[in-house]
Amino acid sequence: MAGISSFGAYIPKYRLGVESAGWESSFERSVANFDEDSVSMAVAAGIDCLSDRNRETIDGLLFATTTPPYAEKQCASIIATALDLRRDIFTADITDVLRAGTTALKSALDSVTAGSANHVMVIASDSRQGAPKGEAERNSGDGAAAFIISNESIIAEQAGSYTITENMMDTWRSAGDPFVRSWEDRFATEEGLERILSEAVSGFMKKEGLATKDVAKLALYSPDARRHVQLARRLGFEPEQVQDPLFGRMGNTGAAFPLMLLARALEDGTPDRLVLTVSYGDGSDVLGFKTTSYISEAGHGMGISGYLDSGQILDSYETYAKWRDVWLTDSSSRRPLAQSPSVTAMWRETEQNIRFHGATCNQCGYIQYPAQRICVECQTMDDSTPIRLSDQAGTVFTYSLDYLAGTVDTPLAIAVVDFKPGGRTLCMMTDREVDEIHIGMEVEMSFRKLRVVNGIHNYYWKAVPKRQAK
Repeated sequence: MAGISSFGAYIPKYRLGVESAGWESSFERSVANFDEDSVSMAVAAGIDCLSDRNRETIDGLLFATTTPPYAEKQCASIIATALDLRRDIFTADITDVLRAGTTALKSALDSVTAGSANHVMVIASDSRQGAPKGEAERNSGDGAAAFIISNESIIAEQAGSYTITENMMDTWRSAGDPFVRSWEDRFATEEGLERILSEAVSGFMKKEGLATKDVAKLALYSPDARRHVQLARRLGFEPEQVQDPLFGRMGNTGAAFPLMLLARALEDGTPDRLVLTVSYGDGSDVLGFKTTSYISEAGHGMGISGYLDSGQILDSYETYAKWRDVWLTDSSSRRPLAQSPSVTAMWRETEQNIRFHGATCNQCGYIQYPAQRICVECQTMDDSTPIRLSDQAGTVFTYSLDYLAGTVDTPLAIAVVDFKPGGRTLCMMTDREVDEIHIGMEVEMSFRKLRVVNGIHNYYWKAVPKRQAK
């Protein structure tokens, strides 16, 4: 029986909240940093999901989002490379619709059930942008969730599915639009959300011979907190059966939202519970999962809870607006234009910059980054083994601050990082406060954007302060 064998998540460090000057909401929402996007967050969620797994077993990766950085180029291939997965796996992007996350999850379940794959990773990630000061901006959030679908060591086995497909023009974003658009609120709610979700959930219950009392947790999509309560009540579920939608701490994370709520429900670790996740967007997917005895033994990384508890409130809405280019500041307008990256150099340096491989000398064990033909310790030539450093903890050996660099995040922090197994790298630091940086500081690596020039998204690994739940 196919099902979930591992899960993980990622929520950016920063939040807009009541303490943020200019933020006109009592709710918090997660905010991707200026160098984060749906791809970088997907990599972070993937690392969280793979924390105790053998990456060599993964033979497929499906990436779901409504905010891909490229209109024509597969993002799943970038993510698979950054996660250091095998080259002989199938990959696909599933996009353009809010229920892309559950569609990817169902596709992975079908692949494993059919026997065409054994271990498929599904990652849903979104960073949707609403018009400044509007409802969509207030209720949205940024984040990602990752699952491994398998038929081995299942922590939650598949327990049915049901899908409704309907052309519904309630929310949309055309090519070139920076902001999500929506139609008249009452129409979208009554003729879209309420009717379609009711039909999908009742269809699932009838198909599987279930009643609402059989469901332990409902991970339900909704655009905002008010309608979430109304929807759950309309569907006939008691409050204790409904998974907290986290609007007060995270917000609606688009295509990732129902999967992130599913991950949060699984963190409870209770076996023999039926969990439903319900998505919405040009129809609805309903997926059921029955937790097994393995879930109480399953280890996972930070997960939803850990990342929620390790956030930081931004000082002002202006900072967020600057990161999103909602408005230009004086410093951003004076910033020099970056040079276009060389695509041939990007390709040649994939092992070094995307997979983040160093080299371990087979003679003396010395680790070098980047990999070199000659070991600097024992001078052995062409006798080394690649080592992945992207998931290794490190400490700051030394650092500098550049207040004149052309960056939106002044000052630019550059650090020399020593990895615990060995090896050293020179890299930028992000998600940091200047007064917290110190020699010996514990850091971890995070896949981020360096710059975007001529439509080319240049990614690299940066150091971030180690995230820990408060």
